[in-house]
Amino acid sequence: MPDHSPTAYDVTLCVEDLRAALALHGITLPSLRVDLPSFAGTYTPPAGLVTLGNCNTATARALAAVLRKAAES
Repeated sequence: MPDHSPTAYDVTLCVEDLRAALALHGITLPSLRVDLPSFAGTYTPPAGLVTLGNCNTATARALAAVLRKAAES
């Protein structure tokens, strides 16, 4: 059975894609990054997590508004 676990490169591309998509809406998540400890664990398959990080309430509200608008489309 092939291993479909995300590599660090896959997760990095995902983070960059998310960062670019958020930027299209004027949203920046300063702590957005690859969660490197998720590759150090003994998870099967490796987790390959994205850390969304902290943001202020203005950013959270902007993100919520964009998601609501997208859901209506």
